[in-house]
Amino acid sequence: VQLQASGGGLVQAGDSLRLSCVASGRFFSPYGMGWFRQAPGKEREFVAAVSRSGGTTDYADSVKGRFTISRDNAKNTVSLQMSSLKPEDTAVYSCAATPHNVATRGSLYKYWGQGTQVTVSS
Repeated sequence: VQLQASGGGLVQAGDSLRLSCVASGRFFSPYGMGWFRQAPGKEREFVAAVSRSGGTTDYADSVKGRFTISRDNAKNTVSLQMSSLKPEDTAVYSCAATPHNVATRGSLYKYWGQGTQVTVSS
């Protein structure tokens, strides 16, 4: 079981960026999916989560209204559309899979992908 995240980069404040995460194997649809981020010197924090069907989502207060999480079970992918980016969004973003439908705690996630760097300049 592997998760591969991509789409990070260097952007300016106010720009948009779309992250994608592709899951290998046939396990994808039974798992809730989430995005987390970790900035230098800070603890990992929850960003967004989506349920198995994609019908339920949850967001950290800091990204509500700016980020949108979605999934395509036919393509084994979960995406994070980020808009109105701020310098404080700078972090390594990782996708993860949980056996729970929707989860905000990192400890509830079983599989993790490698991170992709997002840097927002002011």
